[in-house]
Amino acid sequence: MTQHVSPPRDGTGKAAPLDGPPAWRVRFGRADVRTLTLLGVLAVLVLIGGITQPDSFLDTNNLQLVLTQASVIGVVTVGMTFVIVSGGIDLSVGAIVALSSVWATTVATQEYGFAGILFTAIVVGVGCGLVNGLLISFGGMVPFIATLAMLASARGLALQITDGRTQVVTVPSVLDLAERDSYVLGIPPLVLVFAAVTGVGWLVLNRTTFGRRTVAVGGNAEAARLAGIDVRRQRLYLYLLSGLCCGIAAFLLVALAGSGQNTNGNLYELDAIAAAIIGGTLLTGGRGHIIGSVLGVLIFTTITNIFALNNLQTDVQQIAKGAIIVAAVLVQRRTASTH
Repeated sequence: MTQHVSPPRDGTGKAAPLDGPPAWRVRFGRADVRTLTLLGVLAVLVLIGGITQPDSFLDTNNLQLVLTQASVIGVVTVGMTFVIVSGGIDLSVGAIVALSSVWATTVATQEYGFAGILFTAIVVGVGCGLVNGLLISFGGMVPFIATLAMLASARGLALQITDGRTQVVTVPSVLDLAERDSYVLGIPPLVLVFAAVTGVGWLVLNRTTFGRRTVAVGGNAEAARLAGIDVRRQRLYLYLLSGLCCGIAAFLLVALAGSGQNTNGNLYELDAIAAAIIGGTLLTGGRGHIIGSVLGVLIFTTITNIFALNNLQTDVQQIAKGAIIVAAVLVQRRTASTH
């Protein structure tokens, strides 16, 4: 009696051609093309900056500034990428950065020095993430609504704490992080922190069970639940992670600006979402790329820098960013429809 053997299947459940390349090779190939494309876009922007403002843009101080400015929103974007991969969204990241920065720069907090500011920023960020996670995971609230409520609440509390005034940092060890004397081999400490967060984020998403569970929840939450994954707890952890990244970013922003303000982190949520999208992260969840998100951050930061050096209006800059986002989404849809 002849035994019927089912054809091997790829990650999408479709029958894979027997003579075709392995599914893992196809996926890595797509990721490589995406990364190379983003690197190409970044290279073109650097070329444009070098042509339009060769003396200013290519100056070492300016390039260090671009990387430093990218570090703050970059750390937020790493956390946002995890949330989006899981099928969620976090509209409150900018407000959490603001609240963490002003709470960490109150007179009472600054009395505890460097450790007090860092600890407070992280605790406030994680606390806000905990509230978001509990409302979404165990309260049954839609992520959009829960994080929108946190956005309004955190902004309001930040304004109440500062009473609309700027809180100046007086702790020398914090301010020194933005000084050239603290650079390591010409690299600002804030950039090193960003690189460390990126490295850890990549490892967690791509090389750990936590990362695989995150992708599974974003791909199909019900299937993940049936496979034994505690979906509610996983989502709680992800919003805690997002809050942690916001706390770290708030500390970096305090060190960079030398102050805490209730207007800090304005529109960070939109920049982080946009960077993740053009980096290849699907808004519907189930797929994301930390390196792509970081390249997205660098692309947007470079655009901002080029526009500033050429004294171009902000509205034109926003139009350019919007066009890039639309193009990235269209490419994602085309890629999804052809595979």
